[in-house]
Amino acid sequence: MYLTIKTIHMICALMSFTGFLLRAYLMVIESKWQHHKVVLVTPHLIDTVFLASGATMAFMVNFGLFSQLWLTLKISLLMVYLLFVGIALNRGRTKLIRIGAFFLAIFTFVYIAGIAVNKSTISWFGLL
Repeated sequence: MYLTIKTIHMICALMSFTGFLLRAYLMVIESKWQHHKVVLVTPHLIDTVFLASGATMAFMVNFGLFSQLWLTLKISLLMVYLLFVGIALNRGRTKLIRIGAFFLAIFTFVYIAGIAVNKSTISWFGLL
């Protein structure tokens, strides 16, 4: 059961990130599709399943939020990632600010993925 939920979680993470890349592309080219109802609603559905599966996994293995430093950092960085996504897609005042937030969001996502894979706060840097 755990492996199934973990697979759902990873697929949702990939779908969420891919959706972010698509929406950012639509924003850069100023496409009318970025305001389509499916483009606006689908990320919320995916992210709901993504967060629910993550919480389910944490409860299944009895992780306390503050008992595992890597998990605490992963969740904290998720909030930072969401902030950058919000700035990149709608809150940035200029296109330059939005593009900067886009790259910061990508970096944050990759760092979070490294934490998840390595179960360590040093993420991918432990491989160097």
